[in-house]
Amino acid sequence: MNKIVIINGPNLNLLGVRETSVYGDRDFQSYFETLRSRYPAVDLMYFQSNHEGAIIDKIHEVGFSAAGIVLNAGAYTHTSLAIADAIAAVTAPVIEVHISNVYARESFRHHSYLAKNCKGVICGFGLDGYRLALESLLGQ
Repeated sequence: MNKIVIINGPNLNLLGVRETSVYGDRDFQSYFETLRSRYPAVDLMYFQSNHEGAIIDKIHEVGFSAAGIVLNAGAYTHTSLAIADAIAAVTAPVIEVHISNVYARESFRHHSYLAKNCKGVICGFGLDGYRLALESLLGQ
């Protein structure tokens, strides 16, 4: 069974109530259950933290055994060399995901420290970006 880990960063625990005009009105846990139903043959795991070190620890923990990581590091995308280094250090492919189109937003969001160490980047497709990342990791 393929094990794929979805890691969400800061403030993504507030999906469904936070800036719904940007991020939508669906909470991530209900969306995650939809993904689990859609991909029953995949061992999907989910982790969220508002703390940079916890995200790094999770990447280290799963990055040598998982078939892939789907990572929405939130604002850490634009600030964290440490998360970029963690991605580079592990063998699991990582796909960077953003719910909004970061290139249609503030200019500081246009740069990702993580992207160069990721298999790819998906942004602007709402929560569906996570499904697109899963399908890429599964070769579909």
